[in-house]
Amino acid sequence: MADPKRAEEIINLCLELGINTFDYGDTSASLKTEQIVNSVLQEKGFDRKDKVIFAKCGIRQGLPSGRPYFDNSRSYLLDSVDKFLEDLRTDYLDIFLLNGFDYSANPEETALTLQHIVHTKKAKHIGIANFTVDQHKLLAKYLSIPIVTSHIELNLLDTSPIRDGRIDFIKEQYAKPLVWAPLAGGEILEGGSEQAIGLRKALKIVAKKHDANLEQVAVAWLINLGVLPIIGSLNLERIRNVATATDLVLSKEDWYEIYYASLTK
Repeated sequence: MADPKRAEEIINLCLELGINTFDYGDTSASLKTEQIVNSVLQEKGFDRKDKVIFAKCGIRQGLPSGRPYFDNSRSYLLDSVDKFLEDLRTDYLDIFLLNGFDYSANPEETALTLQHIVHTKKAKHIGIANFTVDQHKLLAKYLSIPIVTSHIELNLLDTSPIRDGRIDFIKEQYAKPLVWAPLAGGEILEGGSEQAIGLRKALKIVAKKHDANLEQVAVAWLINLGVLPIIGSLNLERIRNVATATDLVLSKEDWYEIYYASLTK
């Protein structure tokens, strides 16, 4: 989001819809996202206590191969949280998330670092993103504070988290599952695969029953599962559809018809 005018239009819509949570990642600074969003919110006189800030780190660039790598080291986490606080011009983060599991890191050191960040009041809570169940368990074993949320990819073209135990385990830990790519990057609406085409047929039937559109039904299906979608789109109509999907309650029959349609490939 490099255009301040476009950013203001999007933020205005989010505030109108009651959205006050902003999620930043490792690449936000290079994209100047924090600076642009902060500028718009400050002009509106938006109070910090009325804003919820998620910030996640753990993925870095710079390998000779050009591929990203994970870094859960103490030095990187501490540097990252300080950089977020500086760029976001705030004294604390609401949730600081570990984005991806670093196979080479010492999990006890990582856990102690996350606790230090909370104890020094640089973040109120901690979370994780894109962890398997076993990785979640390993980190939690060394923590004396809860993991309050886990962000995973989940949508009707990839429902594997339902069957591989990730959703069940996150709920078991009293953490809140947040899901990114709720519309599979637009593939649910426009994809040409046999799976996407078959899924849209089922979504259209349910959408007609509820006088809704496909986006609203696809997102309502996730909400009925007990997860919350992360809106990554910059399309105003799509943001509105995702946000208003909270008002749509699907019957069990609707939910399972859509689920079985999603499994057909």
